[in-house]
Amino acid sequence: MKKAPKKGAKKQGKGHLAVVTDSLAFADEAYPEVLIDSLRAIIASLEEKDSYTHGHSVRVAGYAVLVARELQLGEVEVRAIELCALFHDIGKIGIPDKVLQKSSRLSRAEFEIMKSHPVRSARILEKVSALGNLLPGIRHHHERFDGLGYPDGLSGLEIPLAARIILIADTYDAMTSTRPYRLALDKEIAFEELRKCAATQFDPTLVEAFITAMRKQESGHQSGESALTKKIA
Repeated sequence: MKKAPKKGAKKQGKGHLAVVTDSLAFADEAYPEVLIDSLRAIIASLEEKDSYTHGHSVRVAGYAVLVARELQLGEVEVRAIELCALFHDIGKIGIPDKVLQKSSRLSRAEFEIMKSHPVRSARILEKVSALGNLLPGIRHHHERFDGLGYPDGLSGLEIPLAARIILIADTYDAMTSTRPYRLALDKEIAFEELRKCAATQFDPTLVEAFITAMRKQESGHQSGESALTKKIA
C-alpha cells in the first residue's frame, strides 16, 4: 500500500534550491579557503574510516552535476546539488565499523543501523552554518518517490530535488561498483534497473535525465567535472 504523505509536508521541487544562494556565497566571497579546508577535513575523516565511501561520494557528486546540467539548472543550484552529493554519506562516520566495513550483506538489524546515516549526516553538517540550507537534500537522499523510503517517508515532489538526484546517482554508482559480496553491473544493465524502479523508487523524469546525461558524457558532449569537487576531494 502506498504510504500517505506526512501531514503538513511541503512540496520541494527546483525552487527549493533557490534558498542556497546566500549559503554558497563562500565560493566567491568571504573566507572560501577556510571553509573549503574545513570541508576537505570532514571528507578526509570519513576516508580514514571507509575509503570506499570517499570515492563513492566523489563519483556520485560527478553524476549529480551531470544531471543538474542536463536539467539546465543555474550554477548556484548545480553547486548546491554537488555539495549535497559530496557530503550525503558523511554520517557514516558514526556507524560502527563492524557494520560499515562488513564484507557480506547486512542483516536486518545492521541495515536499520545503516539507515541512520542520512540523519547523522545532516546532524554533523548543521554545525557548518554556511551549509544549513543544504541539509534537506542530504537528510532525504534515501526517500523514495512512492513514499516508502526513509527517514521521513516523503514522496514525489515533497522530496527535495537534490535528494531525488542523489538517490539515482547513489544507486547507479552502487550497482556499477564491485563490492566484496558482488561484482559490478554493466552500465546498460544498471540503466535498465533504474528504469524498472522509476515512479516507485525514483523520480521517472530524473531517471531519463540521468541516462541522457550519462550518454552525453560518454560521447563527449557533457561533463560532470567541477573545480569545487577537485578542491574539496
